[in-house]
Amino acid sequence: MKDLTLGYKKEKILKNIDLNIKKGEFIGIIGSSGAGKSTLLMSVTGGIKVFDGKFEVLNNDMKGIKKKDLVKLRKQIGIIFQGYYLVDRLSVLDNIVSGMLKDIPLSRALIKHYREKELKKAKELMEIVSIQKHSFKRCDELSGGQRQRVAIARALAANPKIILADEPIAALDQKSAKKVMNILKKVNQELGVTIIGNFHHIDVAQEYCDRILGINKGKIIFDGKGEELTEEILDQIYEDDKSYLSDSDDDN
Repeated sequence: MKDLTLGYKKEKILKNIDLNIKKGEFIGIIGSSGAGKSTLLMSVTGGIKVFDGKFEVLNNDMKGIKKKDLVKLRKQIGIIFQGYYLVDRLSVLDNIVSGMLKDIPLSRALIKHYREKELKKAKELMEIVSIQKHSFKRCDELSGGQRQRVAIARALAANPKIILADEPIAALDQKSAKKVMNILKKVNQELGVTIIGNFHHIDVAQEYCDRILGINKGKIIFDGKGEELTEEILDQIYEDDKSYLSDSDDDN
């Protein structure tokens, strides 16, 4: 991103953004509600209007990207949401295999006719996220942390180069959140997947992310390592919103 302005219809949300994210980085985005965190995160998928500036994702010019190229780009991006977005009535296995639909004909997927290589891959992904013992359970029988781990495995099933994590642990207790973050770090370090996430808890971003972006009123006002975040900088990021002060004590 170079001198980039993004938004919706006529409203400019992010202004004059300069940002370069390298392959394999783990990026955490922090800031108050409405600061522009989600707009920055989801702009990577090409769903946000480019007003001005330069914007490239995986060598694609997002300002004039064609529909067919956008489809190809999105196949290289996995997304993990706070609300999981699993098919509750389906098993863990079926949900994970659904992430391979770009390679599996819909006719086979509908009757759950999976080939050996697809089952092998699903098993490997279940082991990565430590959910293999629940492979045949319906997803509505799982805890929140388990469901999020299934969501990570499903995202990985498409062999993404980038994973976007939109408040991935906001709905989890502290123990489950730690398991999910450990898995994301493992995916980042061992599989080399670039991860960009929004995080409400500053201490989590500091512990797991290589870089933190602090956003306030549509502008990046901090870009650096977690240990460089001072009280003065946090006050600039959050201004009158002091809710961040209790983040580390909040198990939810």
